[in-house]
Amino acid sequence: MSFFVKKLGIDLGTANTLVFVPGRGIVLNEPSVVAVSELDNRVLAVGIDAKEMVGRTPDSITAYRPMKDGVIADYRVTEVMLRYFINKALGKYNFFKPEVMISVPAGITSTERRAVIEAAMRAGAKNAYVVKEPILAAIGAGIPIHEPRGYMVCDIGGGTTDVAVISLGGIVSSTSVKCAGNKIDQAIADYIKKVFNLAIGDKTAEDVKMKIGSAVPIEEEQTFEIKGRDFLTGLPRSAEIKTNEIVRAIDAELRDIIKAIKVVFQDTPPELASDIIDQGIIMTGGTSQLANLPELIYRRTGVKAFLANDALYCVVKGTGIALEHLDVYKKSIISKN
Repeated sequence: MSFFVKKLGIDLGTANTLVFVPGRGIVLNEPSVVAVSELDNRVLAVGIDAKEMVGRTPDSITAYRPMKDGVIADYRVTEVMLRYFINKALGKYNFFKPEVMISVPAGITSTERRAVIEAAMRAGAKNAYVVKEPILAAIGAGIPIHEPRGYMVCDIGGGTTDVAVISLGGIVSSTSVKCAGNKIDQAIADYIKKVFNLAIGDKTAEDVKMKIGSAVPIEEEQTFEIKGRDFLTGLPRSAEIKTNEIVRAIDAELRDIIKAIKVVFQDTPPELASDIIDQGIIMTGGTSQLANLPELIYRRTGVKAFLANDALYCVVKGTGIALEHLDVYKKSIISKN
């Protein structure tokens, strides 16, 4: 079967990269990390193997995240990473170059867009298409984007939050803010440093967010034991943190996300705004799974928000659907030239 796989959808994220093959579904979901040896500039590991090394490497090995805020920060490393993911998804007996569709943030510049297309072509793609994330998220969430109705999608990933109003297959108004999962993790780490005098790694901060984080204060708080290094003594120590402390810690970041939603509302024609009030805001992306986030959005905007099914996979599923129906989605797609 692998001989005939000629299409790949890639959700090239700041935190994770997902690959979708039409007919087979999501074949790969790995961290966007590459481990490079400083001595001879050689790539040692990509994806899951490289993520294991983050924060645990000797000086001679650096674990890079080549994507920053949803766009390519390190061109060469991104190309290596894409080649690895494409080859892994297709298997080693594939002799055809695939057609690749890649998701990009709504606020991407034309230079950044070209960089993504070139990296994909050099990594072994026959053709490369890029589509803005909110459109793919909407397709993947099952929204009929070609109807003359307004839908608002809020896609919160690792590096960027993309908010867009979509009608008739195109984006009517949108904004992209560089505040999402990674910034929230960072805020948690900063809070723990300030309040508990403890240094924790990115992974611990992410665990705290996923296990006990919430967007609004709750009555029955959960606790989490954080282990880290004491700033004063330099020795390992553990402490307990509660849900409502996390709410306080990430308040400013969530406010930025809400602000992005409000900015898009201000640019939305009244007819479409009334559609959105009827249908609510559709939330996609990994970070939109933060507990009680839809509730916070409802409180701050007065518009209901709900989590799409499989929120984490909406964008990559959208690439798969758009690839199968390229002719239908032509308007929203920017091709390689």
